[in-house]
Amino acid sequence: MVVGDFASGTQVAVIGAGPGGYVAAIRAAQLGLEVTVVEREWLGGVCLNVGCIPSKALIHVADLKNQIEHAEKLGLFARDVSVDLAKLAGWKDGVVEKLRKGVEVLLSQNKVAVVRGNAYLTDDHSFSVEASDGVHRFEFESCILATGSSAAQLPGMPRDGELVIDSTDALELKSLPERMVVIGAGAVGLELGMVYAKLGTEVIILEGMDKLLPTIDAQIVPVMERALKRQGIKLVLGARVEGMTRSDSRAELRYSVGREEQSISADRVLVAIGRRPNTSDIGLEKAGVKLDKRGFVDVDERMMTSVQGIFAIGDMVVGPMLAHKAMYQGKVAAEVIAGQPAAFEGVEVPGVIFSDPEIAVVGLTENEAREKGIEVKVGVFPFKALGRAATLGEAGEGFSKVVSDAKSGAILGVHIVGPHASDLIAEGCLAVASASHIDDLTLTIHPHPTLPESIEEAAEQVERRAIHIFTPQPTKR
Repeated sequence: MVVGDFASGTQVAVIGAGPGGYVAAIRAAQLGLEVTVVEREWLGGVCLNVGCIPSKALIHVADLKNQIEHAEKLGLFARDVSVDLAKLAGWKDGVVEKLRKGVEVLLSQNKVAVVRGNAYLTDDHSFSVEASDGVHRFEFESCILATGSSAAQLPGMPRDGELVIDSTDALELKSLPERMVVIGAGAVGLELGMVYAKLGTEVIILEGMDKLLPTIDAQIVPVMERALKRQGIKLVLGARVEGMTRSDSRAELRYSVGREEQSISADRVLVAIGRRPNTSDIGLEKAGVKLDKRGFVDVDERMMTSVQGIFAIGDMVVGPMLAHKAMYQGKVAAEVIAGQPAAFEGVEVPGVIFSDPEIAVVGLTENEAREKGIEVKVGVFPFKALGRAATLGEAGEGFSKVVSDAKSGAILGVHIVGPHASDLIAEGCLAVASASHIDDLTLTIHPHPTLPESIEEAAEQVERRAIHIFTPQPTKR
């Protein structure tokens, strides 16, 4: 690497080492390309360091605490379950550090050069990096942009990390607030709201939409609403935040529901209203890369931007802001650069909310299929009829649901709410991605007693022949 007027060259430059960026870099290196990845902060990006991984660590601890406190029905008695926040934080940080070092080792093993600093495109074949030891210039044959996204903020309520916080701050549990207001009932709001509630905080969730989780299968929504109520979380739908005033270490939040104005005080306000793509201040205009009206990078099915040889993946492009989407797109971009046939077109991206109970979905909902004019058959199997769920003490209200094309028998969608839904959905992903026939699920022997049996029986119920729930059969004449 050269400092000054001379530029270093690389075949493939990857800007951003989050889940999409580091996967793209490793895949390109596997294909024999010389790769340089630039990262300004953490290897692994937001997901590994202050997102997916640490949040799931806290969710696990909160769930474990909750299970212990409600284990009397199982014959287990525990008193005064307490949480050492400092020790919990140390364990969480240790998990993150181990995985981050794993990414670093993988990049090294694949001979990917890692450059630390802020990268800016200077034209369609070069970029500069502002590093601690000066500015470095690079030229590239191809470039993969993977700069991710940042938490959106509400006007008039800037994040201060103390009173008004975002998801990153919420993962640093220095103390538990008595009352927290969560603005936004999406995946982040639900997950972190439930964590704090289980650890002892009073939680109120304000959601601007009139319906909870409007893109999720309609049968799942009431299950989640009842779960929130059981956990003592107040959900206010159709809530428009009007403003906030500060008094000492507390916030007075003003909001309206319809024409009625209300207020609530809290010692912590978590803003979880979504994320925005990191597409500004990285030189896209100098390279000629076009954005859409919402600030996302325009790409084709090969992940190529409006500029030949420059690709964009992950949260920078339209679609769900999910790590696994970014990883898949990173592989596509790397393979296209290497001259292999690859595309991100018609790919079904699964979604998971690590709430309690968990929600996991892939493909079309029943309503979406009908809106497309598809005649559907649907099978639903409740967890309360599942032996394994009963032995876990988690039968509850959950279910697995399979949506199929009534004419062809093709599986269009799988929707799960219940224990370990995040693990169970993988079978649904395979079924939807491969356009499997409903018989592919019903003729697959699922081990007993296990939770995946719910998917087999939901598939059988498409034809009203599930064994472990009663379904009246047509009268024979």
